[in-house]
Amino acid sequence: MYTMGSLLRHGSEDQKRRYLPAIAGGGLRLQAFGVTEPDAGSDTTRISTFARRAGDHYVVEGRKIFTSRVQHSDLLMLLARTTPLADVGKKTDGLSLFLVDLRAAGERLQVRPIRTMINHETNELRFDGVEVPADNRIGQEGQGFSYILSGMNAERILIASECIGDGYYFVDRAAGYAGERVVFGRPIGQNQGVQFPIAKAFMSVEASRLMRDKAATLFDRGAPCGAEANMAKYLASEAAWEAANAAMNTFGGYGLAMEYDVERKFRESRLPIVAPVSNNLVLSYVGQHVLGMPRSF
Repeated sequence: MYTMGSLLRHGSEDQKRRYLPAIAGGGLRLQAFGVTEPDAGSDTTRISTFARRAGDHYVVEGRKIFTSRVQHSDLLMLLARTTPLADVGKKTDGLSLFLVDLRAAGERLQVRPIRTMINHETNELRFDGVEVPADNRIGQEGQGFSYILSGMNAERILIASECIGDGYYFVDRAAGYAGERVVFGRPIGQNQGVQFPIAKAFMSVEASRLMRDKAATLFDRGAPCGAEANMAKYLASEAAWEAANAAMNTFGGYGLAMEYDVERKFRESRLPIVAPVSNNLVLSYVGQHVLGMPRSF
């Protein structure tokens, strides 16, 4: 949805013919997204991975962090600098987007898996002279930042949808357990201290779903949806975390037991609050670009 969205919207006809049918048909496995770097974090314009033009190809040097799915992917959508930051007028200029064939990268691309607290395959990448054909550059050189932004709206909507599913999972499990678990001679769900947090979490999930639906509708129409996509991601991730805590409190000690599958989803539901974009950055986006207040950072 978002990784190959840049190819779909900004790639050449030759690139589309080469890759899209094979992706749709399953001939090419998953695609990874290489943007974040150890020293740049959310400040994408300050990435330092550099792609130097050398005849009919580019030579890539640098590092990426938290790049998911690499070990199971054939392609990597890579954002790299082609003009040093000091030499551009706008800091968003000089960034180019490339489609890297991971199968051809060889030993010049080093992959180090990162162990995390959840079941999520993510990695650190080191590019040591990886050669990328010039024909694999998406769009014009130096305009890559704008190409990935359209894909990020789809990513926000996708993550919001994932969070909404998590929220419903927690509410269903908590409500069911609260109706069955009997303590002091009555179901714990009869106690407002147990019942009300679950009901409140359910309303939060329902409300975030409406914003997700609005964002998805605008996206499908090709209309601007940056604000709605960001707000959907924020609201859904916060709602899922609220539902996760309500479920954990409802299950009590059993929520920590692996056999109940609450602790696993509890850990997983924390990630979307900080990734792929921090909720604090969403708040600053809404404050600046929606409400017209001064930039906060």
